[in-house]
Amino acid sequence: MKKCYRYGLWMAFMILAGCSSSPDERYKISDDVAPEDPISVANIEDAHPKYEPFSRGGNSDYTLRGKSYKIVKNPTGFSQSGYASWYGKKFHGHLTSNGEVYDMYSMSAAHKTLPIPSYVKVTNTANGKTAIVRINDRGPFHDGRIIDLSYAAAYKLGVYQHGTAPVKIDYITVSKTKVDHAYSREEYLIQVAAVSDEEKARTLAVNLGQKYSAQYSVQKQNKMSRIMLGPWKDQSSANEVLLKLKQNGYPSAFMKHQTRK
Repeated sequence: MKKCYRYGLWMAFMILAGCSSSPDERYKISDDVAPEDPISVANIEDAHPKYEPFSRGGNSDYTLRGKSYKIVKNPTGFSQSGYASWYGKKFHGHLTSNGEVYDMYSMSAAHKTLPIPSYVKVTNTANGKTAIVRINDRGPFHDGRIIDLSYAAAYKLGVYQHGTAPVKIDYITVSKTKVDHAYSREEYLIQVAAVSDEEKARTLAVNLGQKYSAQYSVQKQNKMSRIMLGPWKDQSSANEVLLKLKQNGYPSAFMKHQTRK
Protein backbone atom coordinates (compact mmCIF):
# COMPACT_ATOMS: atom_id res chain seq x y z
CA MET A 1 0.00 0.00 0.00
CA LYS A 2 2.89 2.36 0.72
CA LYS A 3 4.02 2.03 -2.87
CA CYS A 4 0.70 3.39 -4.15
CA TYR A 5 0.55 6.59 -2.17
CA ARG A 6 4.27 7.37 -2.51
CA TYR A 7 4.04 6.74 -6.25
CA GLY A 8 1.02 9.01 -6.55
CA LEU A 9 2.65 11.80 -4.58
CA TRP A 10 5.83 11.59 -6.62
CA MET A 11 3.83 11.71 -9.84
CA ALA A 12 2.10 14.88 -8.65
CA PHE A 13 5.41 16.51 -7.82
CA MET A 14 6.97 15.44 -11.12
CA ILE A 15 4.10 16.95 -13.08
CA LEU A 16 4.44 20.21 -11.19
CA ALA A 17 8.19 20.21 -11.73
CA GLY A 18 7.90 19.41 -15.42
CA CYS A 19 10.05 16.30 -15.08
CA SER A 20 9.53 13.51 -17.61
CA SER A 21 11.39 10.66 -15.89
CA SER A 22 9.51 7.69 -14.46
CA PRO A 23 9.23 7.65 -10.64
CA ASP A 24 9.97 3.93 -10.55
CA GLU A 25 13.45 4.67 -11.89
CA ARG A 26 14.29 6.30 -8.58
CA TYR A 27 14.03 3.11 -6.54
CA LYS A 28 16.12 -0.04 -6.61
CA ILE A 29 13.41 -2.12 -4.90
CA SER A 30 9.70 -2.17 -5.73
CA ASP A 31 8.23 -2.71 -2.26
CA ASP A 32 9.21 -1.07 0.99
CA VAL A 33 11.03 -3.19 3.58
CA ALA A 34 13.08 -2.80 6.75
CA PRO A 35 16.88 -2.85 6.47
CA GLU A 36 18.27 -6.38 6.12
CA ASP A 37 21.03 -5.83 8.68
CA PRO A 38 19.85 -2.83 10.69
CA ILE A 39 22.12 -0.86 12.97
CA SER A 40 21.00 -0.41 16.55
CA VAL A 41 18.68 2.57 16.96
CA ALA A 42 18.88 2.51 20.77
CA ASN A 43 21.31 5.45 20.89
CA ILE A 44 19.73 7.55 18.16
CA GLU A 45 18.54 10.78 19.74
CA ASP A 46 15.13 12.36 19.32
CA ALA A 47 15.01 15.27 16.89
CA HIS A 48 16.07 18.55 18.54
CA PRO A 49 13.34 21.18 18.11
CA LYS A 50 14.75 24.48 16.91
CA TYR A 51 13.47 27.42 14.93
CA GLU A 52 13.66 26.79 11.18
CA PRO A 53 12.02 28.84 8.43
CA PHE A 54 9.57 26.82 6.37
CA SER A 55 11.23 25.38 3.27
CA ARG A 56 10.48 26.44 -0.30
CA GLY A 57 9.61 22.92 -1.33
CA GLY A 58 6.69 20.90 -0.03
CA ASN A 59 4.66 23.74 1.47
CA SER A 60 2.13 24.49 -1.26
CA ASP A 61 -1.48 23.31 -1.12
CA TYR A 62 -1.91 20.28 -3.38
CA THR A 63 -4.42 17.82 -4.80
CA LEU A 64 -3.84 14.07 -4.90
CA ARG A 65 -6.29 11.39 -6.11
CA GLY A 66 -9.01 14.00 -6.35
CA LYS A 67 -8.58 15.14 -2.75
CA SER A 68 -7.28 18.60 -1.86
CA TYR A 69 -4.88 19.21 1.00
CA LYS A 70 -4.29 22.62 2.54
CA ILE A 71 -1.08 23.24 4.44
CA VAL A 72 -1.68 24.37 8.03
CA LYS A 73 -0.68 28.03 8.14
CA ASN A 74 -0.62 28.42 11.92
CA PRO A 75 0.15 25.05 13.51
CA THR A 76 0.49 26.36 17.09
CA GLY A 77 -1.57 24.10 19.32
CA PHE A 78 -2.08 21.51 16.57
CA SER A 79 -2.90 18.05 17.92
CA GLN A 80 -4.16 14.96 16.12
CA SER A 81 -4.96 11.33 16.89
CA GLY A 82 -5.01 8.39 14.50
CA TYR A 83 -2.70 5.64 13.27
CA ALA A 84 1.00 5.82 12.45
CA SER A 85 2.72 3.78 9.75
CA TRP A 86 6.39 3.77 8.70
CA TYR A 87 8.65 3.79 5.65
CA GLY A 88 12.17 2.48 5.24
CA LYS A 89 14.68 0.95 2.85
CA LYS A 90 12.90 1.66 -0.44
CA PHE A 91 13.08 5.42 0.11
CA HIS A 92 16.42 5.47 1.97
CA GLY A 93 18.81 7.92 0.28
CA HIS A 94 16.12 9.49 -1.92
CA LEU A 95 14.74 13.00 -1.68
CA THR A 96 11.94 14.01 0.66
CA SER A 97 9.26 16.55 -0.28
CA ASN A 98 11.44 19.51 0.69
CA GLY A 99 14.52 18.24 -1.16
CA GLU A 100 16.39 16.73 1.78
CA VAL A 101 17.77 13.20 1.75
CA TYR A 102 15.57 10.64 3.48
CA ASP A 103 17.50 8.72 6.12
CA MET A 104 15.59 5.83 7.67
CA TYR A 105 17.90 6.07 10.69
CA SER A 106 16.96 9.69 11.40
CA MET A 107 14.09 10.72 13.66
CA SER A 108 11.92 12.09 10.88
CA ALA A 109 8.41 11.65 9.53
CA ALA A 110 5.87 12.53 6.84
CA HIS A 111 2.60 14.36 7.42
CA LYS A 112 -0.09 15.45 4.95
CA THR A 113 -0.60 19.09 6.00
CA LEU A 114 1.81 20.30 8.69
CA PRO A 115 4.35 22.82 7.37
CA ILE A 116 7.82 21.55 6.50
CA PRO A 117 9.93 21.43 8.56
CA SER A 118 7.94 20.94 11.76
CA TYR A 119 8.63 19.18 15.02
CA VAL A 120 6.03 17.01 16.73
CA LYS A 121 5.88 14.86 19.82
CA VAL A 122 4.51 11.43 18.93
CA THR A 123 2.93 9.28 21.63
CA ASN A 124 2.15 5.63 20.98
CA THR A 125 -1.09 5.42 22.94
CA ALA A 126 -0.90 1.62 22.98
CA ASN A 127 2.33 1.47 25.00
CA GLY A 128 2.93 5.03 26.24
CA LYS A 129 6.26 5.47 24.44
CA THR A 130 7.05 8.97 23.13
CA ALA A 131 9.50 10.48 20.66
CA ILE A 132 10.14 13.81 18.97
CA VAL A 133 10.41 13.72 15.18
CA ARG A 134 11.04 16.28 12.46
CA ILE A 135 8.48 16.48 9.64
CA ASN A 136 10.20 16.82 6.26
CA ASP A 137 7.99 14.79 3.93
CA ARG A 138 4.38 14.32 2.77
CA GLY A 139 2.12 11.33 3.46
CA PRO A 140 0.66 8.91 4.45
CA PHE A 141 -2.35 8.90 2.13
CA HIS A 142 -4.44 6.19 3.79
CA ASP A 143 -7.64 6.83 5.71
CA GLY A 144 -7.01 6.91 9.43
CA ARG A 145 -3.22 7.16 9.13
CA ILE A 146 -1.93 10.54 10.22
CA ILE A 147 1.85 10.19 10.21
CA ASP A 148 4.45 8.08 8.41
CA LEU A 149 7.49 7.53 10.64
CA SER A 150 11.06 6.78 9.67
CA TYR A 151 12.24 3.24 10.45
CA ALA A 152 14.22 4.48 13.48
CA ALA A 153 11.33 6.47 14.93
CA ALA A 154 8.87 3.65 14.30
CA TYR A 155 11.15 1.11 15.94
CA LYS A 156 11.76 3.23 19.04
CA LEU A 157 8.04 3.89 19.43
CA GLY A 158 7.05 0.24 18.96
CA VAL A 159 5.20 1.01 15.72
CA TYR A 160 7.49 -0.95 13.38
CA GLN A 161 6.98 -4.16 15.35
CA HIS A 162 3.23 -4.07 14.60
CA GLY A 163 3.22 -2.30 11.22
CA THR A 164 0.88 0.42 12.47
CA ALA A 165 -0.08 1.75 15.89
CA PRO A 166 -2.49 4.28 17.42
CA VAL A 167 -0.72 7.56 18.14
CA LYS A 168 -1.30 11.13 19.22
CA ILE A 169 0.84 13.89 17.75
CA ASP A 170 1.38 17.34 19.23
CA TYR A 171 3.02 20.20 17.36
CA ILE A 172 6.04 21.74 19.11
CA THR A 173 6.25 25.52 18.78
CA VAL A 174 9.70 27.12 18.80
CA SER A 175 9.60 30.92 18.79
CA LYS A 176 12.12 32.72 16.61
CA THR A 177 12.66 35.32 19.33
CA LYS A 178 13.14 32.69 22.01
CA VAL A 179 15.46 30.25 20.27
CA ASP A 180 17.41 28.16 22.75
CA HIS A 181 21.04 29.28 22.39
CA ALA A 182 22.14 25.68 22.78
CA TYR A 183 20.38 24.78 19.53
CA SER A 184 21.96 27.77 17.78
CA ARG A 185 25.30 26.07 18.49
CA GLU A 186 24.20 22.73 17.11
CA GLU A 187 26.59 20.77 14.92
CA TYR A 188 26.17 17.69 12.75
CA LEU A 189 28.30 14.55 12.80
CA ILE A 190 28.15 11.44 10.65
CA GLN A 191 28.77 8.00 12.09
CA VAL A 192 30.07 6.04 9.12
CA ALA A 193 30.53 2.63 10.70
CA ALA A 194 31.48 0.81 13.90
CA VAL A 195 34.15 -1.93 13.93
CA SER A 196 35.89 -3.94 16.63
CA ASP A 197 39.41 -3.41 15.25
CA GLU A 198 40.60 -0.01 16.53
CA GLU A 199 43.60 0.19 14.19
CA LYS A 200 41.41 -0.57 11.18
CA ALA A 201 38.95 2.07 12.33
CA ARG A 202 41.64 4.74 12.58
CA THR A 203 43.03 3.91 9.14
CA LEU A 204 39.57 4.07 7.60
CA ALA A 205 38.78 7.32 9.42
CA VAL A 206 41.91 8.98 7.99
CA ASN A 207 41.14 7.78 4.47
CA LEU A 208 37.51 8.92 4.60
CA GLY A 209 38.47 12.27 6.10
CA GLN A 210 40.84 12.89 3.22
CA LYS A 211 38.39 11.63 0.59
CA TYR A 212 35.52 13.83 1.78
CA SER A 213 37.64 16.78 2.98
CA ALA A 214 36.18 16.44 6.46
CA GLN A 215 37.40 16.28 10.03
CA TYR A 216 37.46 12.74 11.38
CA SER A 217 37.67 10.93 14.70
CA VAL A 218 37.29 7.50 16.26
CA GLN A 219 35.12 7.10 19.34
CA LYS A 220 35.42 4.05 21.58
CA GLN A 221 32.19 2.67 23.02
CA ASN A 222 31.34 -0.82 24.29
CA LYS A 223 34.50 -2.34 22.75
CA MET A 224 33.54 -0.89 19.37
CA SER A 225 35.36 1.87 17.47
CA ARG A 226 32.95 4.29 15.85
CA ILE A 227 34.25 6.10 12.77
CA MET A 228 33.01 9.68 12.76
CA LEU A 229 33.19 12.47 10.17
CA GLY A 230 32.54 16.13 10.94
CA PRO A 231 31.33 18.19 12.61
CA TRP A 232 29.55 20.52 10.21
CA LYS A 233 27.74 23.67 11.30
CA ASP A 234 24.99 23.38 8.69
CA GLN A 235 22.90 20.30 8.03
CA SER A 236 22.87 20.68 4.24
CA SER A 237 26.65 20.21 4.00
CA ALA A 238 26.47 17.16 6.25
CA ASN A 239 23.58 15.79 4.15
CA GLU A 240 25.66 16.04 0.97
CA VAL A 241 28.46 13.96 2.49
CA LEU A 242 25.98 11.50 4.01
CA LEU A 243 24.39 10.86 0.62
CA LYS A 244 27.81 10.30 -1.00
CA LEU A 245 28.76 7.85 1.74
CA LYS A 246 25.55 5.89 1.26
CA GLN A 247 26.17 5.75 -2.49
CA ASN A 248 29.75 4.59 -2.00
CA GLY A 249 29.48 1.54 0.20
CA TYR A 250 28.28 2.85 3.57
CA PRO A 251 24.46 2.46 3.49
CA SER A 252 24.21 2.37 7.29
CA ALA A 253 25.92 5.74 7.83
CA PHE A 254 23.72 8.12 9.79
CA MET A 255 23.72 11.64 11.18
CA LYS A 256 24.09 12.63 14.82
CA HIS A 257 23.86 15.97 16.62
CA GLN A 258 26.01 17.65 19.20
CA THR A 259 26.17 21.10 20.76
CA ARG A 260 29.30 23.21 20.40
CA LYS A 261 30.89 24.18 23.69
